[in-house]
Amino acid sequence: VQLQASGGGLVQAGGSLRLSCAASGRTFSSYAMGWFRQAPGKEREFVAAVRWSAGSTFYADSVKGRFTISRDNAKNTVYLQMNSLKPEDTAVYYCAAGLRIIVSMIRFPSSYDNWGQGTLVTVSS
Repeated sequence: VQLQASGGGLVQAGGSLRLSCAASGRTFSSYAMGWFRQAPGKEREFVAAVRWSAGSTFYADSVKGRFTISRDNAKNTVYLQMNSLKPEDTAVYYCAAGLRIIVSMIRFPSSYDNWGQGTLVTVSS
């Protein structure tokens, strides 16, 4: 599956953005989808993930209550709604897809086989 992320931009603290990740491939619904981010000089970190059923979602503690991940299997798209943005949310955001990821491994980048190109989110104070 190939992934194309979009929706990044510049926003003031407290604002909102919605990221989208469009996937190609007929088996999109079989994949777990994740969002990760990487700030300058830092390692890539987990943000959120949704399993194929869309009934199970997972969030990093730092974004819980502010970000919402969702997926539309009919459109082969996963979304990340980001509210109450903070300057520390500034990073390049990547979407990723992986098959047969068990729950205990869903937060690890190494569990995902396919990655999008990243979209930059900048939150000004």
